[in-house]
Amino acid sequence: MNLVSQRFFVATLTFVAVGLASATRAQVSPPANAAASLFQNVRIFDGKGGSLSAPSNVLIKGNIIQRISTEPIAPEQGVTVIAGNGRTLMPGLIDAHWHAMLIRPGPAGAIVGNIGYNNIEAGVEATDTLMRGFTTVRDVGGPVFGLKAAIDSGLVPGPRIYPSGAFITVTGGHGDFRQLSELPRTVGGMLSRMEQIGGSMVADSPDEVRVRVREQLMQGASQIKLTGGGGVSSPFSPIDASTFTEPELRAAVEAAENWGTYVTVHAFTSAAIQRSIAAGVKCIEHGFLMDEATAKLIADKGIWLSLQPLPEALREGFSEGSVQRAKADEVWPGIARTYELAKKYKIKVAWGTDVLFSQALAQKQGAILASLVRWYTPAEALAMATGTNADLLALSGKRSPYPGRLGVVEQGAFADLLLVDGNPLENIDLIADPAKNFKVIMKDGRIFKNTL
Repeated sequence: MNLVSQRFFVATLTFVAVGLASATRAQVSPPANAAASLFQNVRIFDGKGGSLSAPSNVLIKGNIIQRISTEPIAPEQGVTVIAGNGRTLMPGLIDAHWHAMLIRPGPAGAIVGNIGYNNIEAGVEATDTLMRGFTTVRDVGGPVFGLKAAIDSGLVPGPRIYPSGAFITVTGGHGDFRQLSELPRTVGGMLSRMEQIGGSMVADSPDEVRVRVREQLMQGASQIKLTGGGGVSSPFSPIDASTFTEPELRAAVEAAENWGTYVTVHAFTSAAIQRSIAAGVKCIEHGFLMDEATAKLIADKGIWLSLQPLPEALREGFSEGSVQRAKADEVWPGIARTYELAKKYKIKVAWGTDVLFSQALAQKQGAILASLVRWYTPAEALAMATGTNADLLALSGKRSPYPGRLGVVEQGAFADLLLVDGNPLENIDLIADPAKNFKVIMKDGRIFKNTL
């Protein structure tokens, strides 16, 4: 592909993505004659508190929770009545660190595999994600705009997606999956394969960062993701490396804030975290190698910390003796300590999974959430994955693709709801077996599962 053809190709993709993003936003609200539903005799976990409500009734009209009452609500004609029989009604779950396009393919397949196949595979995985009770995900890296449009238009069942678009990285940074044979890079020259498909974008100056950030915003990004330090899965980025300079990070922050949204940064080390905060970043992903002074800085500045209780199976998925396994072995011991520091300094903590390249691990999404009981009560863990994560999503402001209240069971909030057979505040492991325990799954007022 010559340079002219390449630019035409990228321009065409951008035009299509913008059109899909516009269509998606136009279809967020359901038609006026959308169906109504009534949950009778349910105990409510509202996404914030530490206990269940008294037996209640919840009326849904369109995609909104219209009324919640301990008194009976008479069903109108045409309303779908769901007999809760004392089961728990709770908000749909939110995963704040997800990669919808990078779950099922392997690392090589995600970059050089068949794009059409990967998109179809991602659509199937999106449906499975919804059927696990995850009605919203914050996608923090990958070519997800087309999948999001397909879900929002009703073509494919799946969760709401808050898209970041491509990872923005530096030469040799986390997210740069090029081979050494693709070097040297010519600024303004041929895009690499990963850049052509929108997986990640390399930016090695403040001006390049601004361009790449604005490209993601143009396609509908609700927030921007940069990789401010080394990562486990990337072949050439040492864990201890700090990648973007402060002026480069600040350029991203400025471009995002001009659009009314924010930047989140992948960073493990204290140096990478402190540099990101100095540049105005609002959220740190991971932070597993930070020291106590950095934890206190995060708390003092009111920065969000998006943490993941990464399972051992993810670390063990990297081959013994590989560079990736060595880096995972370096990172994993810091997970527990980071959670302890977050609790000690009362940091604003979001929850996510960061599953990559493993359908089997994705199926354990609820179990990964349940593993938070190592540090939190079941109520605290579930609040983190509902109301608290929704507060993080709200940082997108007007760039939110779903303006409205998520993550709570309140009058006027979006009707993203789960009916659980049992009390997850007493037994959080109910979340780990959604096929058995989630009797009803509703997203945007529409019932996607009802086994009653």
